[in-house]
Amino acid sequence: MTLSPILKVLSTFRKQKVKSLLIGGQACIVYGAAEFSRDSDFVVLASPSNLKALAGALKVLKAVPVYYPELTIHYLLKGHACHFRCGASGVEGLRVDIMSKLKGCDAFGKLWARRNRVKISGLGAVDIISLADLVQSKKTQRDKDWFMLNRLVENDIFINEGSGSAAKVNWWLAQCRAPETLARLCSDHPGQARGGITRRPLLREAVKNNLKKLSELLKKEEAAERAKDLSYWLPLKKELEKLRLSRER
Repeated sequence: MTLSPILKVLSTFRKQKVKSLLIGGQACIVYGAAEFSRDSDFVVLASPSNLKALAGALKVLKAVPVYYPELTIHYLLKGHACHFRCGASGVEGLRVDIMSKLKGCDAFGKLWARRNRVKISGLGAVDIISLADLVQSKKTQRDKDWFMLNRLVENDIFINEGSGSAAKVNWWLAQCRAPETLARLCSDHPGQARGGITRRPLLREAVKNNLKKLSELLKKEEAAERAKDLSYWLPLKKELEKLRLSRER
């Protein structure tokens, strides 16, 4: 059987026993918020044995680095992403991006404990980042990530018909970004909505169905998250620039 490029990467990682979770656009597809991507993004355990397994997988894929920094535990634990481009047959040109930390998310061990195992025809079980952690990882400076975050949450509400466990409803109330949907959730689950106001004050306007004010507060909330992402990446980008300049001398 000929595997698609992404499935070939996943198959190779599994054969080499790489402890990793699929994240990014490919994970969004799994959760029903389709996003075309020629990249495959992974968060991995940053340990000597796992990086050895990862190096073996990258060798099979004939993946070469396309930017700084090099793949080391040091750089991964600082939060850098390591980028590769595959050259093996069937995956030519495919990008593989590796991280061990995701801004705003828990450490890998907790992400792994919450992972979702999805069975894929012809491949078997694949470890994927949980929906909640994927949504959290999408709180970046990029417009497309906020669009995808909204789709992920809206799709989860839709497929569950707005009804779920107390934990699920609390998560929707904490993450939903569409004013109309959020107001409807508050109407359907008034007790939980009022209980969530302390954690997310803008729910007060959602409970009142004040959509104009709610929209303004959602924009402010997003702006604050974008600012956090900027602060997180700024020192890392400066370090990358220093690396680039040192290599070009």
